[in-house]
Amino acid sequence: MNLAGRIDAVVIGASAGGIEALTVLLPALARGLRPPVFVVLHLPRNRPSVLAEIFAKRCAVPVREAEDKEMVTSGTVYFAPNDYHLLVDQGPQLALSADEPVHHSRPSVDVLFESAVDIYKDRLLGIILTGANEDGATGLAAVHDAGGVTIVQRPDTTLAPMMALSALKLRPADWVLTLDEIAGMLQTLDATATPMQVS
Repeated sequence: MNLAGRIDAVVIGASAGGIEALTVLLPALARGLRPPVFVVLHLPRNRPSVLAEIFAKRCAVPVREAEDKEMVTSGTVYFAPNDYHLLVDQGPQLALSADEPVHHSRPSVDVLFESAVDIYKDRLLGIILTGANEDGATGLAAVHDAGGVTIVQRPDTTLAPMMALSALKLRPADWVLTLDEIAGMLQTLDATATPMQVS
């Protein structure tokens, strides 16, 4: 299971149990990573997110909370800010939106994944983790339909399996794996390569 030379960006979606899952995955990213990593994790809207601060201390790669109009930097993990949709736009650059929630969620996994597909097409890796609603299923299907690579956390290893099961119901994933297996795959992502050209 090797992703070398295959991936220009990674999108990850999670909900209930997501912090614990990301604690396994994000520290596995190697220093000098080339693809950027975009993360949506559902959190209560009434409190600020400290995810970037928490994970910056645990990761070998830069970790930031996404900002509107920010240019995407290789090898950086971007967390969607609380109560804003995160999108990837031409550039590539980041965009934040206060549009209506999707599946009762803002930020929405679907919104992130579908916007990233428009930019990265078949060079995108989509990962769906633990979660208690259907957000992310349509987005991961879009990654699949564009020829990208899809990974779903094995439902029997999740805290809440609905997100993973909903994704698998819409489209078969390339891999259905435990967190440790997904972490192993992330370690095969390119460390150096020529920058992606977006048409």
